[in-house]
Formats: sequence, structure tokens, C-alpha cells
Amino acid sequence: MSDLSQRLAGLSPEKLQLLAQRLHKKKENVFSQSQIVRQSRESNLFPLSFAQQRLWFLDQLQPGNSAYNISQPMRLVGCLNVAALEQSFHEVVRRHEVLRTTFTVVDGQPLQVIAPSLSFKLPVVDLQELSQKQRETDVLRLASEEAREPFDLTKGPLFRVTLLQLAAAEYVLLLTMHHIVADGWAIGVLIHEIATLYEAFSVGKPSLRDATRTPLSELSIQYADFAVWQRQWLQGERLETQLAYWQKQLGGKLPVLELTSNRLQCLRRTSLRDAPRTLTPIQTFSGAREALVLPKTLSETLKALNQRQGITLFMILLAAFQTLLHCYTDQEDIVVGTDIANRNQAETKELIGFFVNQLVLRTDLSGNPTFVELLERVREMTLEAYAHQDLPFDKLVDVLNPKRELNRTPLFQVKIVLENTQTPSLQLPGLSITSLKVENKTVQFDLLLELNETEQGLFGVWEYNTNLFDRGSIVRLSNNFATLLNKIATHPETKLSELKIILNELDKKHNFAREEAYENTIQQKLTNVKRRTSR
Repeated sequence: MSDLSQRLAGLSPEKLQLLAQRLHKKKENVFSQSQIVRQSRESNLFPLSFAQQRLWFLDQLQPGNSAYNISQPMRLVGCLNVAALEQSFHEVVRRHEVLRTTFTVVDGQPLQVIAPSLSFKLPVVDLQELSQKQRETDVLRLASEEAREPFDLTKGPLFRVTLLQLAAAEYVLLLTMHHIVADGWAIGVLIHEIATLYEAFSVGKPSLRDATRTPLSELSIQYADFAVWQRQWLQGERLETQLAYWQKQLGGKLPVLELTSNRLQCLRRTSLRDAPRTLTPIQTFSGAREALVLPKTLSETLKALNQRQGITLFMILLAAFQTLLHCYTDQEDIVVGTDIANRNQAETKELIGFFVNQLVLRTDLSGNPTFVELLERVREMTLEAYAHQDLPFDKLVDVLNPKRELNRTPLFQVKIVLENTQTPSLQLPGLSITSLKVENKTVQFDLLLELNETEQGLFGVWEYNTNLFDRGSIVRLSNNFATLLNKIATHPETKLSELKIILNELDKKHNFAREEAYENTIQQKLTNVKRRTSR
């Protein structure tokens, strides 16, 4: 393996993007793009970023849709300084204009409206008088209701914080934000700043606005400055270069992943009498989640394959995921989406805001290649996509102008994401803080696999539309994905047709066992009836 391949194998997808820029000899890489300049604040009206524009448009189609709410409930045990926590949130709101932003329409164009100030008050709901059982029931109910409560984009703030007090030293913090003002990275920024500010305020330090008295320096730019820069920078030759690639890659009739194929219909049924589920005329956002755990031994074996092939873990997972979809749809042209952080300038890494961009990954699985041969295709395609990551997804949809269907998301309906950086957990002095598990019943896609790489292995979550799948079918799909990964980790030369046979055999065994269990149940019921009638 060449030295370049060895270095490539150790890169995360984010770092791989930078390498892709250099490999394709772009005139400007992501760290040498024109500097983002702070705009004049003579007016409080600013254009939307491309990502914000997409969510604003979706909100116009379906006002009050909570599918784009980001919810972070946390349990806090210990001595909490409520005043310091409230003051910390107030300071974060002062620092980040996006948390004081609403949206309006002027001359037919949506615009950001930045409020000069916003007085933050932390509402406290006292549940101490309730029994322990009733408290826990109310906590889950309130957390679920809070996560589903829609935002009005014309009215601020577009985030909510509520503190539930369960006992003298036990609380639950409910944090909800609309995706139009935040993304996963932004949640990490928020948690870091709250922790830093709370530690200072809780011991009575003075105002932290003086950068010499706090680790939090004043921000050089705000999210609105990025939105203006993005629209100014992505013009002319830069825009044409990006568009040329994506029009070639995604031009013509883009395939739609047929999740209603016969094999998936069979997979969906959980009992012999269940009817196949079908697509609804209008896209629904009703969903559920199912955990996926891949042991460290498998993760290490996959990493060894990385090293041998000179690729990243994400490329292997993507190829395996697309192979799984190929096996269940019989389609050879598979299109899925993924996320890219899109924080290419150092100053954007400190901002709360909606930066994340979506990439469309289209892979040709024709010709019955071995998995290793498929990896080569995926590597080439992924590198090209990363090299042209600067085109906002919303702009791509506008240019390609695919046929809009109310029951499908444009360009892709299935998504895979590998998180290489963990969102930091909130740590406050004198407090033990844990995440509160609350069922989220909304999803944005037909199927999403979100994976996290940890020291213990790969942990993930399947998010699925319950109008298409039930839990039993997703559990089987998840088990088959794990089987697929184990096979390709040790036998990467296996052809796709052979992998498909393996999954077919697993499904046949499962169906046989299910039918046998069903027949046994019917037989037992008949026996019970005979016993009762013979008495």
C-alpha cells in the first residue's frame, strides 16, 4: 500500500474532505476561502442561508411540523444554582444572534430578523408534591409534549428551555430548538458555553463579557454574516464548477429507492395476517427508533479492512448499507444521503447555527462486483462528492428540479450518517447529569441509519417511518446488516450475489420459524376450544 493510501485509511470523513480538495487541485481549499466579514448592523434584516431557506420552505408547506425540532432532555441530580443556570442561558442568547432570530417575508423573499436583545427567563415547573411514580410519569409526558410542540418561525425565540424540579436536589432540564437555528454541532457549542458560564456565575464572578475574565471570547462573526458570505461566495465559476459535477452525477432520471418492493413487503409483515404497508399520498413524519450495537471486535476487523484497502470506515459502512438496500430492492443504482458539517472556516466552529449540508451519494452496483470492487467504486464516488461539497443541498434541488412528490423527500429518501465526534455531555460542578430517554415519534426520512464510533464499538440508531415499517421488520433489517458486516469484514472478496443469498437464507429461516410459531399458536387455540366443548 502506498504512503498516501495509508494516510487516507486513517482519516475521518471530515478530514477526507480536505484531502479531496487537494487531490482535485482546487484553486481554493476550504481553509483558504475568502474571509467571512462581519456585516453592518444598520439593518436587522438579513438573507437566509441556503440550508435555512430549505427548512423555511418546508415550514410553509406544513406549518407546525415538529419533525425538525431538536430535543435534549437531561436529568440533573445535586445542588443546582437555578439563578446561575438562567444567567448562563441569558448570556448565550446575548452572544449568539441566531437565538434572537425570527423569519419574515419582504417582497416575496424570506429574511432573517435579528432582535437587538431578548430577556431570557428560565421557567421552573414544581413537581415535588407528586408521588415518585406520578413525578416520573409527568416528566416523560412533559418531555414528550415539549419535543413535539411546534415553533412559529415568525415569533421568537426559536428555542425553549424548561426546568422541572422533582425534589430539593433533583431536576430535569428540557431543551428544544428548531433545526433552522441549530444543528448537532451547535448543540455541542451550546453545552460547552453553558458549562463554562455556569461554573463562573455559580461562584459569583462578575459579568463575563470582558474576554480577559473568561475563556469565552467575543465572537468575531455571527450566523447572519455566514449567510451573507455564503451567497456572495458561491457565484460565477465556483458555482458553475460545483453544478457541473452534480448535474453529471445526478442528471437524467434519478432512481427512486423502491421501499415497496416485494421483498421489503415480505420483510415488513410481522405475522401471516398482517397486510403490507404502503406509501401514503402525502409524506408523513410518524416514526420510531431502534438501537443498533456492533461489538468492538467487528469494529476492529472493519478497521483492518480500512487499512488494507486504503479507505475510511464511513466508506465501508456506506458500501455495506447500499448493498443491504440492493439486496432488498433488486435495484443496482442506489442513491442515499449523508450529512457534512460544512464548518470549513475556523470562526464558524464556535457558532450556534444551522450549517450542516447534505450530500447525495449515488453508487453503481451493477455487474455483480465483489465487495472489494464495490469499495473502489464507493471510494471514487465519495471523494468526488466531498470535493464538491460546497453546493448547498437546497441549491442542488432547485437546479435539478426533480419531480416533486408530496410523499417523498427530494433526491433521496434514505440516509446514513457516521458521527466521528461525540456531542459533549453537559457537566456542571456539584451535579450528576444524565440524558433522559424520551421516545421521539417524528422522523424526516423513510429510513435513516445514524452511527457513532466509540471506543466500545459502533453504536447506532435506525430511524424509520412507521407508515412503511414496523419494529419487527427493522429489527430483522438491523440483524441482517450486522450479518452482512461480519461477512464482508472477513471475506471482502465475496460477490454481491453471494451476499444476497446469505440474506435470503436468513429471511427464509426467520419466516419458517414465524410460520411454525403461528401454526403452533392456532393449534393450541383449537386444542383449548375442544377441551372446553368436551366438558
